[in-house]
Amino acid sequence: MEKNAMVLVDGEPVTEEMVAFELKRLIGFYSQHLPEGQLESQMDTLRRKAVDQAIGSKLLFREAERRNIEVPAEDIERSVMGMARQLGGMDKLRAQLKRQGLTESAFREQIRRGRRVDLLVAEVTGSVAEPTEEECREYFEAHEDEYQKAERVLAQHILITPKDSTPEAKAAARAKLEEIRDRVKNGTDFGDEATAHSDCPSGKNGGSLGWFSRGMMVPAFENAAFGMSVGDVSDIVETQFGYHLIYKTDHEAPSAATFADAADSIRDLLIHSRRGEALSQFVDGLKKKAKIEVCK
Repeated sequence: MEKNAMVLVDGEPVTEEMVAFELKRLIGFYSQHLPEGQLESQMDTLRRKAVDQAIGSKLLFREAERRNIEVPAEDIERSVMGMARQLGGMDKLRAQLKRQGLTESAFREQIRRGRRVDLLVAEVTGSVAEPTEEECREYFEAHEDEYQKAERVLAQHILITPKDSTPEAKAAARAKLEEIRDRVKNGTDFGDEATAHSDCPSGKNGGSLGWFSRGMMVPAFENAAFGMSVGDVSDIVETQFGYHLIYKTDHEAPSAATFADAADSIRDLLIHSRRGEALSQFVDGLKKKAKIEVCK
């Protein structure tokens, strides 16, 4: 399917906004499971999948309306109040709606239509059986290597970013970090120095980066952090972000996961997969009844 092709479902368009929404959701999901380079290479496939999911979403909205599924008033009110809390109150919510060209009644109607689909999906997938422990164990044994606990590091860092790309600015940033390193080596608290001087947002938390595994940081930073001993302060590390000082506080070697470690995750994965299959079969049935056209 061409990128800019118009898709019609019974004469009604599947808009670019709908496709973009589905694509964003897919990218968010797959970015947690695929390396960045591999994700980029899959963009054409993901877009086609996004178009297909947008068609499915449109059909689900229409089916929910056809069935006239009743949405409890308290569900709508709960959603409105939740959004208001996130924005800081009803006045701010109304201001946000005004900027978007929406009335409060139109906003509530959007929520109602969305909840109708949620209730339809719950009805379609409600009879899906929970996986048994034996099924979960079988899955674990077939995918045991995927559940190995990766090697990871716990560290703090201080980032000094040059003011510009001139040699003078770079030299000044490096000199500032060298002074910080000298103070830390002489007993100054690393976290205090990070809070006072780091240009990274982590500085407000003493430079803490939490636990990270390989592939989560840029190569130069990662190589330094994994190559250090616990308790050491690094030499100055240069990356595209500037100059870093790393304090390594802990290190965990890779280890095999047990079934107990993975059981909850596998159960969630299997039930999610089964519900997805049930919903896909239902949507396929709706597609067979609809006229779907691709107009170039």
